[in-house]
Amino acid sequence: MDDPKPIAVEAISLPARMGSGYPDPFDKPCAERQKKPLGDAFGLSDYGVNLVSLPAGTWSSQRHWHSSEDEFIFILQGRPTLVTDEGETALEPGMCAGFVAGETNGHHLVNSTDEVVMYLEVGSRRDDDDVDYPDIDMQVKQRGYGGVFTHNDGSPYT
Repeated sequence: MDDPKPIAVEAISLPARMGSGYPDPFDKPCAERQKKPLGDAFGLSDYGVNLVSLPAGTWSSQRHWHSSEDEFIFILQGRPTLVTDEGETALEPGMCAGFVAGETNGHHLVNSTDEVVMYLEVGSRRDDDDVDYPDIDMQVKQRGYGGVFTHNDGSPYT
């Protein structure tokens, strides 16, 4: 991109990604989640920036932690619940949270309200990142290299 200019989010023509790549049944709570890749519109390659929309009853993800990827969220609209090993924390617009790579404290957001939650999600784009899902029998190794979801014993989901 030769001359990056500020643009309105609505003008970003890249399609939003719906749902998750999780195998059934783990995909169900995230089926209505929508991610608009804002960073991709500017050709960013060191980190990703997504505008995420969670309709009522939707989760951001399964509770997880990353081996090599830092994550940061900033709440723009709505009141999601952050779920970590410590329990549940109510969030509201203007609040943020960060998750350090390698810390085994699984996290995710749950929208238990009747309103849409919108937040910015920022994360590094590490090809060597492994993801662990501590509440369920699932993991993914080297996500950036086309990693696949497996059971904790390493057998693939079919």
